[in-house]
Amino acid sequence: MTRMRERWKGIFGAGGRSAQEKENTLTAELIAVGTELLLGNIVNTNAAYLARQCASLGLACYYQSVVGDNAARLRNAIAAALKRSDIVILSGGLGPTSDDLTKETAAALMKMPLVMDSRSLERIRRFFENRGLEMTENNRKQALVPQGALVLDNDNGTAPGLILEREGKRVILLPGPPGELCPMFEKSVRPYLSQLCPGIIYSRTVKICGMGESKVASMIQELIDAQSNPTVAPYAKTGEVHLRVTARARDEEEAAGLVGPVVKELEERFRDRVYTTDSDVTLEEAVLHILRENGWKLSTAESCTGGLLGGRLTAAAGASEVYRGGFITYSNKAKRKFLGVDKETLQRFGAVSQETALEMALGAAQRAKTEVSVSVTGIAGPGGGTDEKPVGLVYIGCCVKGHAAAREYRFDGNRAIVRESAVSAALTLVRQCVLERLALERDEVSG
Repeated sequence: MTRMRERWKGIFGAGGRSAQEKENTLTAELIAVGTELLLGNIVNTNAAYLARQCASLGLACYYQSVVGDNAARLRNAIAAALKRSDIVILSGGLGPTSDDLTKETAAALMKMPLVMDSRSLERIRRFFENRGLEMTENNRKQALVPQGALVLDNDNGTAPGLILEREGKRVILLPGPPGELCPMFEKSVRPYLSQLCPGIIYSRTVKICGMGESKVASMIQELIDAQSNPTVAPYAKTGEVHLRVTARARDEEEAAGLVGPVVKELEERFRDRVYTTDSDVTLEEAVLHILRENGWKLSTAESCTGGLLGGRLTAAAGASEVYRGGFITYSNKAKRKFLGVDKETLQRFGAVSQETALEMALGAAQRAKTEVSVSVTGIAGPGGGTDEKPVGLVYIGCCVKGHAAAREYRFDGNRAIVRESAVSAALTLVRQCVLERLALERDEVSG
């Protein structure tokens, strides 16, 4: 165990941050403004987007909050944020109506009186003219800006963004609609913040399938104990575990150099359980990629998932090159008619059984004429379970070039969770069976 810890320290030790570097890290705080967010009428996707952007810039983000359209509460939230953070980023509340109070409240706190910005006013006028609309008087309100503020052009709406600076503190105001906020951040805010930040944060994600979170965590405990910079953080997903490796450095090249050896070590440790180290690649995309590389086609046969598996596959770009089609056979009659499941199999073992899953997979491959097929049959609940076959019992079959197998799974949770878990397990099983078949064929050729 001591030798293992020393090995991990060797990988992590070079990247440790000095106390001075930690002191120089700027802190950012996010405040989303809008009563509709508090009521749950709108999902706060801006917070997730801005948090990711702050992290990639090397900003430490310790607090997030949501405030309704109330001047007193908004003032208290901004004042508290300014006391503990270097940069406060607000989204929303820049509209033309009387309940849009973000700009007025922030300007008052920063002691920056509002003045009319002629350039912003002209841009707002052109926005309406280009669309054949009449600009109403209340839209002039959006052209009022805190005196001395940096005005950010809005190429997708009317409300300009603003950056307010005073006594070492910075308040950044962004429009609420994501279609306006995200482009404005990329064009104007990110370059501004990049000049302030002493370094960046860089991450890569090692994605693991077919293993539970506790098992994965136990296999990297020495790594977690030894980490400093970079760090490793596990995240449990449905049917997957993601290990995010993150480093802070002066630039991306240096950070990538710190992250690389840790990613390599994780790949060696988890081997074929790692389906990608690209944060943007999904499990279904990884499965489709393997099949595409080998020129194999895929078909599906679904009972309890009712097309959920096929839907997840076809959501991936390029699925049409691999995925030939699927059968949704919810009833026994459909299983017999479309997949050729034997009547005796259904009577003897039942629709939810290893034997039925096996015949469903074989039938899908034969009917669709694909090298690979996968089947799912189970009890998603909430009703239908028995002592012998409880809710959450699922059988998944896979056929690869005529060689078929089926496995039993037991999932916890409500109907939606059982179905989602079954889909993830089916994708994992397909990948595993395909890799095993490819390895066997390589052995046969080399032998």
